[in-house]
Amino acid sequence: MARIAGVDLPSNKHVLYALPYIYGIGLASSKEILEKAGIDFDVKTDDLTESEVATLRKIIDSEYKVEGALRAEINMHRKRLMDIRCYRGIRHRRGLPVRGQRTRTNARTRKGPKFGRKKIR
Repeated sequence: MARIAGVDLPSNKHVLYALPYIYGIGLASSKEILEKAGIDFDVKTDDLTESEVATLRKIIDSEYKVEGALRAEINMHRKRLMDIRCYRGIRHRRGLPVRGQRTRTNARTRKGPKFGRKKIR
């Protein structure tokens, strides 16, 4: 099992689809990383050699902001919006949708369950 950026990549998966398990790396970034490292997309995570894992680790550490550093940066952006009290910051603070979605109906993901409503089992 390969461990990159503090994340254990799932074994028995293609490397192309295993790299997005790292926060901050999607499918497009995964393709770029594998092309730079010269690793075939069809190789399984279990079949990676130590040198290939080291190459992947080096590329990700040097060129991409992932996991804790990326989460901290995103939280700092949200905090800045809240501190300057702009519209988006107020929406973040109140736990409402930020990007213009309606709230009269729907928005249950951000708002939570309806008050006083019993769960139906």
